[in-house]
Amino acid sequence: MTSALKDLSDAGVSVWLDTLSRERIISGSLAELISSRHVVGVTTNPTIFRDAISHGTEYGARMSDLAVRGVSAEEAVRTITASDVRDAADILRPAFLASYAGQDGRVSIEVDPHMAHDTTATIAEARHLAWLVDRPNTYIKIPATKAGLPAIAETIAQGISVNVTLIFSLARYRQVADAYLTGLEKAHAAGRDLSQISSVASFFVSRMDTEVDRRLDALGTPEARALRGRAAVANARLAYEAFEEVFSGERWNRLLRSRANKQRPLWASTGVKDSAYEATKYVAGLIAPGTVNTMPEATLLAVEAQGLAAGSDVRSTYDEARADLEAIERLGIPYTEVVQQLEDEGVAKFQESWDGLLTATAAQLRTGTHRLHTRQ
Repeated sequence: MTSALKDLSDAGVSVWLDTLSRERIISGSLAELISSRHVVGVTTNPTIFRDAISHGTEYGARMSDLAVRGVSAEEAVRTITASDVRDAADILRPAFLASYAGQDGRVSIEVDPHMAHDTTATIAEARHLAWLVDRPNTYIKIPATKAGLPAIAETIAQGISVNVTLIFSLARYRQVADAYLTGLEKAHAAGRDLSQISSVASFFVSRMDTEVDRRLDALGTPEARALRGRAAVANARLAYEAFEEVFSGERWNRLLRSRANKQRPLWASTGVKDSAYEATKYVAGLIAPGTVNTMPEATLLAVEAQGLAAGSDVRSTYDEARADLEAIERLGIPYTEVVQQLEDEGVAKFQESWDGLLTATAAQLRTGTHRLHTRQ
């Protein structure tokens, strides 16, 4: 029997894990997922690190060392998260070296989400994180806000690979792709080797259904019920259509001749949030070559256990996807309003998680200080 995860990889979808912790690194759990379940990348975000540091016991010794130095919670967060990302990148280095143009085998680390609306601060933070982690197989995550767009272009121009996060709308996705191309053009003009620059565009999936379904349920009509669970996959499929268009035109071809890499679509938020849906919904419905699907471990294991039914090629579903979004709009659910709300909420949630991460770290620093005083 073949593995569904291997089948996914063979179809051109890179399987990444959407979680990281010190325990996962030192226990060998990450290495096991790489060796036996076709995992070739890792994504992180402030929520993942908040949960890891809040509930993990593996950070005690490091926290004690940081506490005796009197570092701030902010500095401790940067030190610890960069260390975890660095170690994970080392574990994934063989996958990085084996992948085409080093596009897999990567680990993502996010800029402080409080900088999401500050272009200059985001660029500076991206440079600092790239220096701090100091591994070629990392992505710096920058949110796709309006202020993030020029930051993406400038970070790429400086030769730093970027994971653009929190993309919800088709219009914003095209702006992100344009920012990437602009950055590549600037990098080429500066004499940089474009083959060494990589990027993914993280298009968030399940949250779209969560919000649209809520509004459909409020309508309560048969027409509304029939459209439940259709918005997210339709939205992502049309993003793939846009990807095909952007990375086939003359502007792209000029960069391709200089060995540039395509900015691959990455399907994020692929764990289902409605128990009525199959656990593999946002994997099975988005199989397309040249994409990444970053999954929580529960989703990864569900794919392995349940398999993936053969579905239609995403490229044959564009008309159906457009029809679904148009039908939802006709019911009085404005697409532009929904995606802007999701972007605003996404930034706010990551800011809240970042603040929780700082609080948890400060508490552990206090514990570390107490532990040292007790020993003395």
